[in-house]
Amino acid sequence: MKRFAIVGCGRIAKKHAVNIARIGTLVATCDLVEQQADDLASEYNATAYYTIDDLLTAEKGLDVIAVCTPNGFHAEHIIKSLQAGVNVLTEKPMCLTKAAAWQIIETEKFCRKKLFVVKSSRYNDILKQVKNLIDTNALGKLYSFNLSCVWNRTDSYYTDWRGKIFPDGGTLYTQFSHYIDSMLWLFGDVADVKGFKTNCAHQKSIEFEDTGAAALQMENGILGSLHWTVNAFQKNFEIGLTIIAEKGTIKLGGEYLQQLIYAETENAISEFLNNETGSEADKTSLTNHDKIYTHLAQVLEANEGSFPGAHDGLKTVETIEKIYKAVS
Repeated sequence: MKRFAIVGCGRIAKKHAVNIARIGTLVATCDLVEQQADDLASEYNATAYYTIDDLLTAEKGLDVIAVCTPNGFHAEHIIKSLQAGVNVLTEKPMCLTKAAAWQIIETEKFCRKKLFVVKSSRYNDILKQVKNLIDTNALGKLYSFNLSCVWNRTDSYYTDWRGKIFPDGGTLYTQFSHYIDSMLWLFGDVADVKGFKTNCAHQKSIEFEDTGAAALQMENGILGSLHWTVNAFQKNFEIGLTIIAEKGTIKLGGEYLQQLIYAETENAISEFLNNETGSEADKTSLTNHDKIYTHLAQVLEANEGSFPGAHDGLKTVETIEKIYKAVS
């Protein structure tokens, strides 16, 4: 069985640990907070370490290291793991700057190991169906889109590293980078951005924006708009995506962009979408880590196959940097 380690033992690490146990063996955990490393290690009969250097020195024969540390440390931990001869699965975002992303890409190439990047929205059944409709030209020419990211994050959420310019990076990095990736996956790269950002309600708890709005021109000519906020009242509202095309209008929603809200299209497309949406898997595993690890196991077993990687991570980071530069 494949041997895994987890670096960073916070909340998201638990989802990784459960799925690692399903496809392989968790042999090591690592966290600067010793109690967190100890607790996760104890649950899975693994060995706890308190620095990544100690882990990489002591543990030989690892197949994959799951990087679940705060955003700003991803690049360091990815690069060190690749240099130690271990494949890496990293949480989003891959890193915080385009420059760091290129360092990761060059390290991956030189070390001949693989970096896999968590892109959870790509596993949503309904989003995959819409991607297929776009790729097969079933919607005809795409005209425009609106992506709206509306969640709730109170001041109490922003503890430890969250809310700091480093290592958090900003609301688009920590809260909504999956949906920036979805936008790029569906509509291609961003050519130009104009917009605004502000901190409406979190002046005491975060060092960056809690709300922003941007107008986007994609390289293929599609126009788009992006609105993001963590000021929804009391609870998360939704991630909403509306697509306006030659042969249809489609709106997706739900807390994780997993639901079809509306579809008016030519032929039987709308009926097809209605039949495909709302699966039990989408309702019970909204972060899709089960699907991610099933896919990872297939790729590791075959030593080939498509899995979101370093260049996908670069595109997301590059786009967020571009948006922040335009709205500053």
